[in-house]
Parts: sequence; structure tokens; C-alpha cells
Amino acid sequence: MKFLQTLQNIWKIDDLRQKILYTLGLILVFRIGTYILLPGINPFPATPAAQDNGGIAGLLNIFAGGAFSRASILALGIMPYISASIAIQLLTIAVPYFQKLQKEGESGRRTINQITRYLTVGVTLLQGFGYLAYLRSIGMGPEPGVMSDMTFRISSMVILSAGTLFAMWIGERITDGGIGNGISILIMIGILAELPGAIVREFTRLLGGEGGGMIFFVVETAVLFSIVMVVILLVQGTRRISIQYAKRNVMRG
Repeated sequence: MKFLQTLQNIWKIDDLRQKILYTLGLILVFRIGTYILLPGINPFPATPAAQDNGGIAGLLNIFAGGAFSRASILALGIMPYISASIAIQLLTIAVPYFQKLQKEGESGRRTINQITRYLTVGVTLLQGFGYLAYLRSIGMGPEPGVMSDMTFRISSMVILSAGTLFAMWIGERITDGGIGNGISILIMIGILAELPGAIVREFTRLLGGEGGGMIFFVVETAVLFSIVMVVILLVQGTRRISIQYAKRNVMRG
């Protein structure tokens, strides 16, 4: 009841309510985009590999909210932006030019953000090339007669780059006018969207011939839950340190 009362109190605040609705609207747009396929793609591949959600491809698919396995225009999600951001952060440690920008305050931060966006486009093109090769390997290439292979590659790389920039823009809009960090929220929404399906697949696998049965599933779930709880405790944990001040004697004349 206290939780519901808290939600009611939050909803009564006009500014906060508008931010919540704004964030939910952008999240809805992002989720719709994950279901729009690349032009010319075969949505019903015949190869069994296309239905395999394990390994690195399965992990990337979870972070992309299922868009990776669907060959969506948002298949790469914000992963190229994250890669570019990590690269820029490393450069701010090793390269004097970026160190100087970091010390310039707001103007330096804007310059770094602009460089990060340019680098994101380059990373997207590189990852997009590899992603298209992956699609062809699992039989999700262009339909015969719809378009040539070269046209498919060029158009898909442009669309994937635009999709990543669009996802990045949504994340920035959520950060500026919504609630919380937009990039983190998009990642969380993608994981939550794929989590139920991943649990069902894992449950089915463990109860099948290649799994270890119900006991192993319960143990695995308990271990994962324990890891999550430990991470939360480490992140949210605080240690209070008492601070003692020396007495000051003020001479009054």
C-alpha cells in the first residue's frame, strides 16, 4: 500500500508526471523500431542457426532487445555508441589533446561528445559490415530478385548507422527531458523485454535431454539471484565515517 501511495504522490506532481510520460513515449518509439526489418530481408530463414539464441549472438540480442535476431533497423542498438564512448574515455587518459579538452569544462565536454558521435558512425559501419555477414551466414540475406547483394549491403549499412544514431538521440532526449540516464534505460528495457523468453528457453533446455533437470535450474537461478544481490549491495552500500572538528578559540577584543 505504501508503494501505491508513493506512486500516487509522484503522479500528482505535474512536472514529474510529464517527464514520466515523455520517457514512456520515447521508450515506446524505440521498441516499435526494434520490430521494423531491414529492406529486402528474409524474415523466415530456413537455417536452424537463425533460431539459435546462444553464445555471443544471444548476448548481443538481449542487449538489443531482440532487434539483433530480427534483423531490425535498430539491430545494433546503442552498442556502437558505447564502444565509441569507451574508446574516447581511454583516449582522455592517454592522449594530451583529449586531456586538455576534458579540463576545458563545458566547451570541452561538447567537443568530446561531438567526436564521440563521429566515432560512433565509424564503429557502426564496421559493426554493420560484420552484422550483415552474420545475417548471410544464417540465411537471413536479401530475398532473391528483390535487390542485388551490393544494394542490400550499402542500404543496410546506411540504415543501421541511422538506426544507431536515432537510438542515441532517443537516449539523449530521455536524459535531457525525461527521467534517469537515457542510454542506461534503453539497455534496461532491452534486457527486460528479452528476459522472460531467455528464462523460458533456459528452463526448456535444462529440462530437455541436454540439461541437468529442475534441481540444476533452481541452483542456477539462486546463484544468479545471489550475484545480483551482491552487486546491488556493493553499488548501493555506504559506510558512515564520523568527522571530528578541532575546537577553534576565537579571540574577541
